Amino acid sequence: MSFASAVTLKGEHATLEPLAVWHVAELSDAACDGELHQLWYTPIPTPDDMPAEIQRRLSLQNTGSMLPFTVRNAAGKVVGMTTYMNIDRINKRVEIGSTWTATSAQRGPLNTQCKLLLLTHAFETLDCIAVEFRTHFFNQQSRRAIERLGAKLDGILRNFSRSSNGTLRDTAVYSIIQSEWPTVKAHLQWQLVKPR
Repeated sequence: MSFASAVTLKGEHATLEPLAVWHVAELSDAACDGELHQLWYTPIPTPDDMPAEIQRRLSLQNTGSMLPFTVRNAAGKVVGMTTYMNIDRINKRVEIGSTWTATSAQRGPLNTQCKLLLLTHAFETLDCIAVEFRTHFFNQQSRRAIERLGAKLDGILRNFSRSSNGTLRDTAVYSIIQSEWPTVKAHLQWQLVKPR
């Protein structure tokens, strides 16, 4: 299977389906849940920018560098987006990123389910040797979530890029490598069934 081949990944708490242009209205509604586009340290599209963001992601999929998904919760409601990005087919590496989740869908099992689905597909179907996560140094919520997955901090890329507000971004880089996957998988499965 190609790294950029459209695939649907389904679990008890979330479904990841291939991103499509007809998701625009539902994704725009989800982006309004919590006014996420106002966060300065992470680029989340405004409802008005959603059509262009969908086209951007689909264009990157056409080049083979991204596989974008629309995220649905257990009830079937669209609550966000996520991707495999910076796909490296030769070295069998991907980054899970360009992810955002409506505020009402945060702090529950949905994110854990999404990451379990994406990591399982990456390591067990695509035979990846490593999966990477990157986030803004100041995005503490994202960093804690990545660390709860079992990813390890590889380092900080200082002044890695410029944010839309003109500030320089230090990027925290995390990864899970193939040999760690069985333990990480067991941990994520436990997180989904443990009493809350």
